[in-house]
Amino acid sequence: MTRPMKPAVSFALALALAAAACAGDADPPASPAEPRGSLVIIGGSERFRDRELWDAIVELAGGEGARIAILPTASGRQTGKLCEQVVKAFERGGAEARVVPVVWNATDRAVRDAAFDPELVDMIRTSTGVYFVGGSQGRIVDALRDDDGRETPILAAIRDVYAAGGVIAGTSAGAAIMGHVMYRDAPSPLQILRNGVRLGREHDHGLGFLDPDWFVEQHCLVRGRFARALVAMRSQDIPYGIGVDENTALVVRRGRHATVIGYKGVLIMDASSATSDATMEEFNVANVVLSYLDRGDAIDLQTLRVSPAPEKVDETVLDPNAADFSPYYDHRMVYTDVLGNATVADLMGRLIDNAEPEAIGLAFSGADARDQPTEGFEFRFARGPDSRGWYTESFGGEDYTVLNIHLDIRPIAIAGPLYTRRGAPEPDGERDSEATGAGNGEEMRADEVDPVGE
Repeated sequence: MTRPMKPAVSFALALALAAAACAGDADPPASPAEPRGSLVIIGGSERFRDRELWDAIVELAGGEGARIAILPTASGRQTGKLCEQVVKAFERGGAEARVVPVVWNATDRAVRDAAFDPELVDMIRTSTGVYFVGGSQGRIVDALRDDDGRETPILAAIRDVYAAGGVIAGTSAGAAIMGHVMYRDAPSPLQILRNGVRLGREHDHGLGFLDPDWFVEQHCLVRGRFARALVAMRSQDIPYGIGVDENTALVVRRGRHATVIGYKGVLIMDASSATSDATMEEFNVANVVLSYLDRGDAIDLQTLRVSPAPEKVDETVLDPNAADFSPYYDHRMVYTDVLGNATVADLMGRLIDNAEPEAIGLAFSGADARDQPTEGFEFRFARGPDSRGWYTESFGGEDYTVLNIHLDIRPIAIAGPLYTRRGAPEPDGERDSEATGAGNGEEMRADEVDPVGE
């Protein structure tokens, strides 16, 4: 898309944004209550050829000569191509990488013995960084806590690395365990919307490196998981959520100063002022506030102040409430599969830059609706007086930062059959057992059971 440059909303606003961006370049001194270390929360499917994520972990672990312990616990494999690639990725950045064999196998006792092994504990404690490979987050938690839920010496050593100023990084399953609550063995987002969640079943306790006010979701945009994140957040009264996309990371310094790096972006979900209608059995929520942060954007997780990437501040500021607002788009938006691949990010970018102030997204089973009426959900996205955006093509694409889009979710009935074919009727047996396409919000099963975490 090629668009004319737009003036800043106002001189005062542009000045404030520029100051915020500059302030994000250097962290203020840590307070005694803040952790000294850093977290690198990777949404999954990281690319070994893209160096930004790997180099960031090495740098946070001390740079050249950093000692990084790799935990393959989630994958269930101590050796193999994946671990070899991870080791090489860190070594190319100048780090010394070593695999710590805390791994599930046919003998369950082996992983528990490893979690108490003094030599392995020492490998962790003498490291400056720890990296969790993807796979099943349940394996990580079950291995690093004993049968009574107490921390093993390995987990205590990992916390010591973080407290001493080291970095804790993880991808996919390794990202999910960062929060105090996480999903495990969960079905699709649509099924979660329909059936809800139970602590100890679909979701459970994580390892809690991040503040308990924040929930972490991985593969968030590609797999439409922001919806299931909201269900978990509401069920456990967690006010805020972080949804990290694939080949992307949120780097959190000292527990609060967070920056987006990598290929795509991060969805920030603020349910602190959200409400629900308790008279309705189905999941519903009103006034969730969504913000989409792209590469280079920063956020303070305590104040929620966002500092857009300098390229966006210098290029195009979008204020839909300004008298001189000149949007690029001018059409009503209705998305028939809001849980589709990156749909929510696309929707938010187009909404902040649109003459229309709201957009509708639907979530329902296309397989069911093809033949009969079915139940679903309406997602209503609306701009408010606090909505703002920024746009740039400096990264080689069309990149938006979008703040404060208000979301309501409510159950709906989908009339069916959803469609009928024109012309001759289908021969018997030709129809597929499951329909695909628009409205089929039931995607692949969660990657938690994938042994390589991708």
